[in-house]
Amino acid sequence: MDKKDNLLSNSPMKRRDFFRRLGTVMAGGGIIAVGGAAATKVKSEGTADLYWQIDHEKCTQCGRCETDCVMPVSAVRCFHANKVCGYCDLCGGYYRTNAKELNTAAENMICPTGAIQRKFVEEPYFEYTIDYDLCNGCGKCVKGCGSFGNGSLFLQVKQDLCLNCNECKISTVCASGAISRVPFEQAYKMKDKA
Repeated sequence: MDKKDNLLSNSPMKRRDFFRRLGTVMAGGGIIAVGGAAATKVKSEGTADLYWQIDHEKCTQCGRCETDCVMPVSAVRCFHANKVCGYCDLCGGYYRTNAKELNTAAENMICPTGAIQRKFVEEPYFEYTIDYDLCNGCGKCVKGCGSFGNGSLFLQVKQDLCLNCNECKISTVCASGAISRVPFEQAYKMKDKA
């Protein structure tokens, strides 16, 4: 009778064979348990829990977020810090410099996609919001707001759109080093003061 037949038969197993098989099973289970624990540790300490973010203090609005993201439309979007905004009628992030008239004609707007919406509050104040579906992350409005306003507009990676690549293509071309990986709790570093 060979070993296979011995495993399938109802005859009693020798004590030595029983302990040998038991040791093999326990050793295999131990290896699986250690491997599983190691994999869990790598996930919690590795890049799986880190997300790409833009440091708005380093960002120069170079335009590479729009052109170098691997997504068809960049995962970077303009965000608006309402607490910082002056709600100005003449907004540097809304109108082009040297606009001929202060109206909503396309030639007067700084945003090429019309992603910045404004709503009249009271004379001379307007409330500005960003339509994330229209925004392409070009940074033109952010640059305008920083140059002729108080800097309430800024660029940030929108995490629900980002693929969270191991090496972000934008970060490899970012001359200012503004893009880095951070824990999720820090992934939406917002502007809250001027």
